[in-house]
Amino acid sequence: MTFDPASYEFNQPDGPSAIRASSVLPAKRENVELHTEDGHTLVGELALPESGPINATLITLHPLPTHGGFMDSHVYRKASYRLPALAGVAVLRFNTRGTASPRGTSDGSFEEGIGERFDVEAAVRFAAERQLPNRWLVGWSFGTELALMYGATEPVASSIEGAVLLSPPLHRATDEHLRLWAGSGKPLTVLVPEHDDYLRPAEAAQRFSLVPQARVVGVDGAKHLWVGEKYAARVLNEIVDEVTEAGSGPGGLPQEWDGPVATAAA
Repeated sequence: MTFDPASYEFNQPDGPSAIRASSVLPAKRENVELHTEDGHTLVGELALPESGPINATLITLHPLPTHGGFMDSHVYRKASYRLPALAGVAVLRFNTRGTASPRGTSDGSFEEGIGERFDVEAAVRFAAERQLPNRWLVGWSFGTELALMYGATEPVASSIEGAVLLSPPLHRATDEHLRLWAGSGKPLTVLVPEHDDYLRPAEAAQRFSLVPQARVVGVDGAKHLWVGEKYAARVLNEIVDEVTEAGSGPGGLPQEWDGPVATAAA
């Protein structure tokens, strides 16, 4: 059965409550489908602020599906739980071709980042057609490869503001892709864990020196998967700082919520 985001049960605590890994804050959530130019239907979810303006839109590209990556990978799940309410940020999550999650399974099969070009284009086209403003690609691991390979060329480039990369391995993305990003002039924020399995901060700074506008941020103590609330929260703060004018605030995004809250299943 496909998971229905309307099934969250919200309760009103007596006062402010701590935001935990499973805390779901209010948002307008809907299951969506993306349609690729090569004929696949991809499943996803769009989370919008319940009220007020949309300050930015995140188009998320998940880690490697052959190694457990999908639209519910924990940083993206927490982004959809929190950012619409805390920062007025819309979050589009979806499964790339052949990827399954509780939301459902997208058509097709894994194509090593080649056919996934159509998936990126479909997601960006969907966000543009829905007139979601201030659109940014957010890639994590394999998702950074997709952002780098396809984000600086048409038809994607003219429809996004820039990209945020989490744990880029730079396996499939080449120096030529980096040069295309440099030529685009679009901002690129690169978050690199101190203990990453593939690319660590010093090497990342050297590789991304091909992109003069890239901002490479080494994150002490973090690992490739950003496990732990401390690191997930750091990622969300950095994303909000990059994509919104107001940013996450001097102390980062709030760690408490005074309002209705639901609890997601583990």
